[in-house]
Amino acid sequence: MERRRFLLFLVALLCFAGLLEASPGDADPVYRACVEQCEKTGCVGDKCFQHCNFSSEGNPIDGPWYLQEPLYLQWKQWDCRSDCRYHCMISREEERQKLGHKPVKYHGKWPFKRSYGIQEPVSVALSALNLAVHFQGWVSFFILVNYKLPFRPNKKTYYEYTGLWNIYAIFAMNAWFWSAVFHSRDVDLTEKLDYSSAVALLGYSLILAIIRAFDVRLEAARVMVAAPLIAFVTTHILYLNFYQFDYGWNMKVCVTMGILQLVVWAVWAGVTRHPSRWKLWVVVIGGALAMLLEIYDFPPYWGLVDAHALWHATTIPLTYLWWSFVRDDTEFRTSVLIKKKK
Repeated sequence: MERRRFLLFLVALLCFAGLLEASPGDADPVYRACVEQCEKTGCVGDKCFQHCNFSSEGNPIDGPWYLQEPLYLQWKQWDCRSDCRYHCMISREEERQKLGHKPVKYHGKWPFKRSYGIQEPVSVALSALNLAVHFQGWVSFFILVNYKLPFRPNKKTYYEYTGLWNIYAIFAMNAWFWSAVFHSRDVDLTEKLDYSSAVALLGYSLILAIIRAFDVRLEAARVMVAAPLIAFVTTHILYLNFYQFDYGWNMKVCVTMGILQLVVWAVWAGVTRHPSRWKLWVVVIGGALAMLLEIYDFPPYWGLVDAHALWHATTIPLTYLWWSFVRDDTEFRTSVLIKKKK
């Protein structure tokens, strides 16, 4: 009898611990009951989902294999469990709003309203705009160094950091591409690709900041700067993807790398006589203020715009100004080196 009581106590304790780890929304008994009922009946109120004839793992419940939805429809229409969770969340939030309660998170995310099957339409659009601005900035930089500025006698550019900025553009565009994909459909794969790409971009940006600010030109010295940071970033990405996806630890790593590169650029902007250092100051101060949006979290307005979306919006003009500084830096360094040669 004592053993049975102990087992019941242990089970209750584990259930309580599970509720502690859950978000307030998905721990709500009304929401949980709605999801369970929906997965059985395929309906939430007047809304019914045909693809709830299949289990959340994609296995047929009452039909042969050839009636299962193809992959492109699964991506567009979501699966049974996702639709049940979404519509139960919207229904529950409408009830809570009538009672005067504030929005709460469900499964770790704020209650966003879908648009044409896109989970966070504003963040997707802003991620795409960031990608476009990076592409435009990189193309203008590429045209400048390869078609408008003179070359050395060995057919190489005078600017010593051309290759580094080309690689930076690839990392940046890759990160914003996966950001758009992740915000359109939050699944395990897109989440890992988004977070891994962001970490890789931050790590490389820190390397680039150190090399440019300290004017590291020798290849051996660049390797000594880059090697430990590459090792750390690679280890962190492997840790997230194959050991434990720790959101808190990842946030600390990202914020630390972001602050370090802002400090490096700020110190350099304070001591250099670069003619475009004011652009660098604007980007540094603007980037620091924008980072607060990543730390300060609040529910989405109208179910569409949250702190993360606003952060995406602030990075668009900063990115445009950033690539403008890179072009100015290219012209400045090229003119200095040509004068020295003469």
